Amino acid sequence: MNSLNHLLVKNRSWATAQQWRDPNFFPRLAHAQQPKILWIGCSDSRVPVETIVRAQPGELFVHRNIANVIEEKDDNLMSVVQYALEYLGVSSIVVCGHYGCGGIHSALNHHPMPTEKDPLSRSLSSLRRSLPQHLTPLDTVKTAGVEHLKMAVRANVQNQLNTLSNTLLVRRIWEQNKALTLFGCVYDLHTGFLDVIAQRNTPVKRYEK
Repeated sequence: MNSLNHLLVKNRSWATAQQWRDPNFFPRLAHAQQPKILWIGCSDSRVPVETIVRAQPGELFVHRNIANVIEEKDDNLMSVVQYALEYLGVSSIVVCGHYGCGGIHSALNHHPMPTEKDPLSRSLSSLRRSLPQHLTPLDTVKTAGVEHLKMAVRANVQNQLNTLSNTLLVRRIWEQNKALTLFGCVYDLHTGFLDVIAQRNTPVKRYEK
């Protein structure tokens, strides 16, 4: 059995169980979505958002990319933010990083190097430039201790949250006095625990870190 067939079998099992528990589950879900939270997380396969917070279908609107990066010029990301704010009316946005993030590790250690001719290299170079100077650069993997990498993960979440708070879309919502709270979270792969490390209800000043 190939990997896709394996997933299809599990899908049939899940859907059948859901129908048995609640015959109206799928008809109700198909009618509309009303999530209250937009979750912007890392693409890492070990951090499946619905699993780690035990969310049901319809509870979360989700965007994921390498190292949970926020860039206002990223139309893919910002179209998700716009749809969540203007059409779904979410009242919370979570930016979630995680310890052991491969994107952060690669950015600090200049991998891949250094042409910036491919999307991954450009993304990691941008991520590296956004991190506080005392975290970059690292010359070798050996110098990247666990605590240093944890600091980088936390700093990245804070930076991305600050960037999000200054986007035109988010500022417009606040200017209209609509309820919107931004949360910065970090997930620990070793414990499974999720912690809030930052929270914003107003834009951060440009010179703040």
